[in-house]
Amino acid sequence: MVSLTEKSAGFECVLCSLEDHVATITLNRPERRNALSYRAYDELEQAFRAATADSDVRCVIVTGADPAFCSGDDVGEIMAGPKPVSRAPMPVTYQATPAAIAVLECDKPVIAAVNGAAVGWGMELALFADIRIASDKAKFGELFVKRGLVCDVGGFYRLPAIVGPAKAAELLFTGDIFDAAEALRIGLVSDVVAHADLMPRARAMAARIAANPPLAVRHLKAGLTRYAYGDPREIGAWAIEKIRLLMQTDDHKEGVASFLEKRPAVFQGR
Repeated sequence: MVSLTEKSAGFECVLCSLEDHVATITLNRPERRNALSYRAYDELEQAFRAATADSDVRCVIVTGADPAFCSGDDVGEIMAGPKPVSRAPMPVTYQATPAAIAVLECDKPVIAAVNGAAVGWGMELALFADIRIASDKAKFGELFVKRGLVCDVGGFYRLPAIVGPAKAAELLFTGDIFDAAEALRIGLVSDVVAHADLMPRARAMAARIAANPPLAVRHLKAGLTRYAYGDPREIGAWAIEKIRLLMQTDDHKEGVASFLEKRPAVFQGR
């Protein structure tokens, strides 16, 4: 078996460490506010697969290198840039993006330590965690509608169960950005702490979890996932199909262009 730290030795966009049965997975593109490139998505998926397979891991913390948690897709590469020729088109029957499934299938508790902006797919990543703790500098937002797209599986599968269907609808339809205090008020996060206290708080909680019998904890997570959220596969396949369709629309192209050109978008409904 290859350990988490061995698997991640050659990573460039994700840092991994393991101490006292607690794995820390850190997105490490601070110059891009931890926006996800194709490589970053791949490494994040591999890191969570390795954490799942590593029997020494009992709890996982996912965070970002300051100043952000994850600002979503690297728009210039993923939405506006050329697609890697080595990648086959994603089939509509796929459950969700591979990184999403890797996080959702991790059978160890996952704590998101949200240290800054968690927007777009960054908010999805936070939603995939079992527990979310926020810095007082954190910001959240389901920005997909601003790019003429729908969210990944997190917004459909987890957000309504966490904050309620009506609030989820508001966040998805508006794409509004909101702060840590509002995230606490609506139940998206379980705690908000001073920025300097975020990682100590997350590590302390992870240590308490890791001290418990790991088999019991894994079955507790399985039960919570089954009865609180259900199976993400059907909604994930539907979301991927809609994302693929919407990426061909003029409104999506306008959403990307307006972001890159730093101007208000004008959507035409086509």
